[in-house]
Amino acid sequence: MTLSLDSGWRMPAEWARHAATWMIWPHNQGLWESGWGVTLADVQRDYARVAAAIARFEPVKMVVDPSAMTIARQLCGPGIELIELAVDDSWCRDSGPTFLTHPQHGVAGLSWRFNAWGGKSEHGQDRSLARRILDHLGLEGLSTPLCNEGGAIHVDGEGTLITTESVLLNPNRNPGLSKADFEDCFARLLGIRKTIWLPGDPQYVTGDMTDGHVDGVCAFARPGVLLVDATHDHGSVYAEVVRENRRALELASDAQGRSFELLDLYEATAAVDTEAEVFCASYTNFYLANDAVIMPAYGIDADQAAAQQLALAFPGREIVPVRIDHIAHGGGGIHCITQQQPAWQGARP
Repeated sequence: MTLSLDSGWRMPAEWARHAATWMIWPHNQGLWESGWGVTLADVQRDYARVAAAIARFEPVKMVVDPSAMTIARQLCGPGIELIELAVDDSWCRDSGPTFLTHPQHGVAGLSWRFNAWGGKSEHGQDRSLARRILDHLGLEGLSTPLCNEGGAIHVDGEGTLITTESVLLNPNRNPGLSKADFEDCFARLLGIRKTIWLPGDPQYVTGDMTDGHVDGVCAFARPGVLLVDATHDHGSVYAEVVRENRRALELASDAQGRSFELLDLYEATAAVDTEAEVFCASYTNFYLANDAVIMPAYGIDADQAAAQQLALAFPGREIVPVRIDHIAHGGGGIHCITQQQPAWQGARP
């Protein structure tokens, strides 16, 4: 498939209707237990809870390594479709395809070059996973030499994309490429007319394996409105990261020329395990399923405040908190482990 600048292919916003949600079952004991200090069985139960919550609203397709089919069947149950494919890790947002739609030609997928966040983890299988998912679906696919992960970009469906410099301009992914190079790719591949660059985490103070994915910084509620990660701990090193990203958003305008309305979504500071190498406490790492917001929860008072803010941002959607304490120890949240497959709203000529 060849995509020109005006090809008509677009990456829909996450709130566009989904045909399904894709996830990857965690099975790599060494990565979770040696790398993150949690028990794989606990992580698997977290994943099963997230899958069950989403399955109330839309189909869930769970990629499962052949070695883990038995336990996946036991914990996921009959309501989740299990698809046997060899994998290394379990972050479908990043290693899975980015889906595109076209008003006449339907749905296709984009396979970014995946190098496990700058070579930080094994990815011999995951580097080809996006293509294999598209093959399983029988969808046309496009590959690009651009190294990127799904968690590094947010779009509003109206031509605006938000990303972070600390990820895409990092020499561990795309040495020598400029902002203009990326903006040209986003225009051709995703139908983007305006790319907004946030600093992300340039000093890597969070220790986040992703180097500062945007889905831990902010998320669209609708075009022109953003939920933004915020902290009450104004003296922390992370507070400066929050301030700089917010400042960039305050100065930005979208593809339609609008300034952004920014809604604070305070992080789950009380949930953070200070012994953990990294802990994802960002409520902005929620996932929009059809008619619902699947939000991270930690069993603390801040869960309720986050749910109330999300309810204001998404009127008419059910707010569904799901405990993810063990996933959070791996540095991610619900958005990190999910990938939406859009429904096709067009009609073939």
